[in-house]
Amino acid sequence: MASSKEYLDFILEQLSGLEDISHRAMMGEYLLYYRGKLVGGIYDDRLLVKPVNAALALMPNARRELPYGGAKEMLLAEDVDNPEFLERLVSALYEELPAPKARRKK
Repeated sequence: MASSKEYLDFILEQLSGLEDISHRAMMGEYLLYYRGKLVGGIYDDRLLVKPVNAALALMPNARRELPYGGAKEMLLAEDVDNPEFLERLVSALYEELPAPKARRKK
């Protein structure tokens, strides 16, 4: 099942207090970026984030779920109705994630 544009819009609205949130459509789902770093995505209308220590500290009881078959587990962010929490979560993820790899020119 693909994610809905309405759910994407809802999550983007919840994160509207952060500057430089972007997304990219990918096979019916959406990848979420903060200041150029991939922090997670929307898969089957679920917000899943990378399972880094910062996310685990903020969501110690978060369920691990697969975004799609064959993928690595991610953490389910269930408190999506709380924009302050989501902004804190995404900001914490950003600090811990590595810088994006430079793309090679063809």
